[in-house]
Amino acid sequence: MAQFDLSIQPRFNETDGLGHINNTVIPVWFEAAREPIFAIFNPELDLNNWNLIVAGFTIAFTAPTYYGKPVEVVTRISRIGNSSFEVLQQSFQAGKMTAEAKTTLVHYDYQTEKSVAIPADIRELLGSYLTA
Repeated sequence: MAQFDLSIQPRFNETDGLGHINNTVIPVWFEAAREPIFAIFNPELDLNNWNLIVAGFTIAFTAPTYYGKPVEVVTRISRIGNSSFEVLQQSFQAGKMTAEAKTTLVHYDYQTEKSVAIPADIRELLGSYLTA
């Protein structure tokens, strides 16, 4: 099963008063790790031709994430619909999962403000990252 991987070195300023990486930081890391998926839809990542919109996002924090140790973010596709798809992401530190998120993205036309069917070639490429 194919996946996208991003390694992140937590920064000191991302640490909260309890010594953990602040819970607001990990969703930002997850968005950064979705960039290869954005490029499937918009290879130039041209904001003037942006064609995705977030329809929903859920996250579960399963263990604390700490400063000083790298974090691996794994990104896969968990569902493909007609115009939307779901991205499954997990963060790991020292081999332990620290968070898991699901993000629903919609192929979207900002001029008409309507969803658009995912083209067959993009659907096929997304399918190569589909979880079993």
